[in-house]
Amino acid sequence: MTLALSIGIVLAGLYVGANIGANDAANCIGASVGAGLIRFKVGISLVAAFAIAGALLQGGAVAKTVGKGIVTVPLSPEAALAALLCGGLFVTIATFRRIPVSTSQSIVGAVAGVGVAGDMPMDWTKTLSIAGSWVLCPILTAILSYLLYRTTLALLSRMEKTRGPRIVLTWLVLVSAAYGSYSLGANNLGNAIGPIIALDNQILDPRMLTVLGALSIALGALFFGRGVAETVGRSIIPLDLPGAFAAQTSAGFGLHLFSMWGVPVSTSQAIVGALLGIGLYRGIKTVSRSKMSEVVIGWIATPTCAGAVSFLLFVVIRAASA
Repeated sequence: MTLALSIGIVLAGLYVGANIGANDAANCIGASVGAGLIRFKVGISLVAAFAIAGALLQGGAVAKTVGKGIVTVPLSPEAALAALLCGGLFVTIATFRRIPVSTSQSIVGAVAGVGVAGDMPMDWTKTLSIAGSWVLCPILTAILSYLLYRTTLALLSRMEKTRGPRIVLTWLVLVSAAYGSYSLGANNLGNAIGPIIALDNQILDPRMLTVLGALSIALGALFFGRGVAETVGRSIIPLDLPGAFAAQTSAGFGLHLFSMWGVPVSTSQAIVGALLGIGLYRGIKTVSRSKMSEVVIGWIATPTCAGAVSFLLFVVIRAASA
């Protein structure tokens, strides 16, 4: 592997990490920002700290799945480069359109695309089970969010209207944002570094890649994440403090659960499912149907387009390097 190709692969991985930050990190704090609890830049600092912790402590399982669970042999450097570039491209487009899409869907589709293009052995059972989790995760978070929101409101209604319950709830919202950020690092960082770690020749130490990837998430969120944060926090459904707590806790739990199983799932689907659960409690008319339709279309288009483009890009890169 040439030095230029090695540098290109690492930069492509950091590009995916920046896209995770720009599109997915907002899902951890968008509810808090939307509820007016914290400023965006304060939330990004929280995301950076806890995403690094989640990635270092529990990020290995998903990275292994992305690297060797879809294509069952180590990716060639050219395949890894094509998958990372395409995996990040569609998330970049969605971010500038302020649409929360799935980095997991994008990178899984891209890895599958290069696998088919290179006639590599594929674990289609694993791939289909990952796709099935993309349906299951938002359903799970919607149910949990509905129940948690209902329970929180019931408890608050029984308490005297003093500042005490609000202060406690404020801290719970912040803790839930930290938990969601930890789960983001545990689940989604593997999308950026999985294809690199799976290479036969290690470019960098995996822990160094983990730290660099987590930092790229923070930078992507800081410079490009505000638009998606506003979509999550305000455009789908207006949020109060109980809603922010229920949404962030439910989404964080869903991400954490699948992380422990080594399954890359969508942070965006997790939080949107949680917001939908709150909307179901309040009444479906409180949910923006046009925004939800736009989000769902993005979920369908992202893995499909990423897979097709990565297929074509890998064919071009392989032909140029032959």
